[in-house]
Amino acid sequence: MSSGDERILVDFVGEFFVTGSGATEPRKGRVLMSPHRLVLAGSDDRRTIPMSAVVDVAVGHVPPAMREFFNDSVSVAYERDGERRFAVVEAGSDAVDKFTTILFKAQLNGVEATVEHPARRGGRVLDAPTRLGTLRVKRGRVVFADLPSPFEVDLGTVTEISKPSRTLRGSARPTLEIRHFPSATSVTTDVALPTQRKTNLLSRYLRLEYSDLLAELEDVSLTDEEIQALVGLYSAGETADPTDLVTAGSGRPTVLDSLREKGLVEGGERTALTPKGRVAVTDRFDAVD
Repeated sequence: MSSGDERILVDFVGEFFVTGSGATEPRKGRVLMSPHRLVLAGSDDRRTIPMSAVVDVAVGHVPPAMREFFNDSVSVAYERDGERRFAVVEAGSDAVDKFTTILFKAQLNGVEATVEHPARRGGRVLDAPTRLGTLRVKRGRVVFADLPSPFEVDLGTVTEISKPSRTLRGSARPTLEIRHFPSATSVTTDVALPTQRKTNLLSRYLRLEYSDLLAELEDVSLTDEEIQALVGLYSAGETADPTDLVTAGSGRPTVLDSLREKGLVEGGERTALTPKGRVAVTDRFDAVD
């Protein structure tokens, strides 16, 4: 791994499990990665995964047979001999976070992206030109560089991702529609990448925090009054005045207190939705901007 011109991007000790290896439990060993390959080196064997074969990267998703063994983990799906296989790697949470970011960087940095931004602001369709840019993955965000006006998408502001069939620059390409909140008003960015594999990996990275918020919302129940308040705040955006969002005498302060306790709103006089609150609206209620 260290010979030749391959730079070592990752080198740490962890536990790993590879489907098809014949092992029944995770093995301890070194995890090494260059721009071209991922190597899992145990005491008695060594697995090499070409980066070009990686088709998915998921945090915290483990094959059912291995769930009892893993906590802070990354699953890497890859193709070999026409079959999809998985390698699950576990280490401390900090190491997993860094490893995840570097994995996505290795897959996506420098990829050409066809971009319409902003394609929509709120519910309004804009006449944005289609431009060619370049992806740059940073920890917790994606930068769209080499554009007249470069911009970035913070993972914590993403509330919806869809994969429509689109034609950009005269050809049909795998496309992502990314709804995010750089301010109090939603923006939709359309991004087309050269291959379905790269599109799936970008979608997975953009969903890292969004997926966590969805998981947190599974245990949150809402009253009709709380739903009305959330949708009102979402629709009003920066112009929201909490006292105008429900009828008089409805117990509004109690509703706001309840929503704060659930982590769905924040602020005092200028109450606003948290990222979790925005995801709640877009995921559950199909709110119209």
